[in-house]
Amino acid sequence: MRRADGDARNASADLILRGGAVHSLAPGGGDATALAVRDGLVCALGDDREVMAHAGSATQVVDLAGRAVLPGINDAHLHATWLGAMWPTTLFGDEAGPGPVPHRPLLDDAQRREAILRAGALAASLGITSYTEPGLGPGEDHGESGAFGTSVALQYRALAAEGLLKARVTALWLYGELDGPSDLEHFLAGLAALDSLTSDPRWLRFAGVKIFADGIPPMRSAYTHHCYADGASATLLVDGTDDADREANLARMIIAAHRAGQQVGVHATGDRTIDITLDAIERARADHDADLGHYIIHGDLVTRPQLRRMAALGVGLDTQPEIALRTRSLVDDALGPGSAAAAWPLQAVLDEEVSLCLTSDAPVLSPDWRRQIAAADAWMGPAADPRARMERLLRCYTVEPARQDHAADWKGTLAPGMVADLCVLEADPLALVPAELPDVAVDLTVVDGRIVHDRATTPEPV
Repeated sequence: MRRADGDARNASADLILRGGAVHSLAPGGGDATALAVRDGLVCALGDDREVMAHAGSATQVVDLAGRAVLPGINDAHLHATWLGAMWPTTLFGDEAGPGPVPHRPLLDDAQRREAILRAGALAASLGITSYTEPGLGPGEDHGESGAFGTSVALQYRALAAEGLLKARVTALWLYGELDGPSDLEHFLAGLAALDSLTSDPRWLRFAGVKIFADGIPPMRSAYTHHCYADGASATLLVDGTDDADREANLARMIIAAHRAGQQVGVHATGDRTIDITLDAIERARADHDADLGHYIIHGDLVTRPQLRRMAALGVGLDTQPEIALRTRSLVDDALGPGSAAAAWPLQAVLDEEVSLCLTSDAPVLSPDWRRQIAAADAWMGPAADPRARMERLLRCYTVEPARQDHAADWKGTLAPGMVADLCVLEADPLALVPAELPDVAVDLTVVDGRIVHDRATTPEPV
């Protein structure tokens, strides 16, 4: 049995889960049938008999009855406040591509607070115990949605201080418009005034900055090395007098953030944008060689040589496989027949050992991580070892996002001493193929050792 160092043999657990399949996803951790929690931390894993030795008169014991335990799901790119305002509507809906954005603005702080809480309840019902709000700040203080401005960051701070968050939140500051322009002057001013203090960084952490560098291929706004099928070409969203000036300004933003010790998430879908981003990160690391966990967001048209550079530079990738499936024909229309087949090279990402986070981008898509794993498997095609692929894709929603959060030493896996963030599925995902996963219910969600969702007693969020 594995037990936390210094664990007192006569100390009782607060919660024990027994009689199932406990998948720790920890390196060399293997599996267990039971898990014990005390003071918000995993205190023991092993077989039922071993773990039940930690039970006391006040211990809550959950009989898994063959169900499976996983580390809590971490969606590394989820616009939770916007999701809380929009749900159950998503931008894609049932269509192949995104549709018009419903006009459901958050008009005041009370509405923003309620949207965050609503999204938290939805996340809990899906087994999500951590997520990243990828872009909050002054660039959107006058945005139409009311879901991305500085006021949202303030509401997160208040909810964290009050202990009302149901999931751990990482946030990126935004000094330009959502899916819109930014300029070097305001970006540098934002960096200079950056305030990352929170009451508890394990519950709310401002990790760095978000930069919208370009658009998306179906809208012919991804910045590429070649023209679109109709002869059109795109430009960067970063302001500048011409392409060269815009490219230089994007690089200056990235380098400035790196020098300030800030993690950078760059919305980059075009191969030309990705090249500029990697060049800037390489220059930044040559000047100050610190691995800050910078990452590419979306990366639709990333190439194999770029993936090798990303691995060497420690640059991760956050992407949404369901978008790949849904927009295949739109990408072929925009870039020419067969172009989509070379886009979103997920197997190459794994082969090149780039840190890959599968994400929902909700409310662009549903926040249901099970759908993204099924979509990733479908996009990559048949697997020689379906169980190994399922485990690898599960890591893209647990282990890899924890690494992106600079938190792999305390969350993302289930091992003694790690935080007790976990979810219980009604069936063992490692006994299934990914296509079956969306039909497997999330029965229980635990954050910091506390049950925040129980399907048997909690109504589904609407």
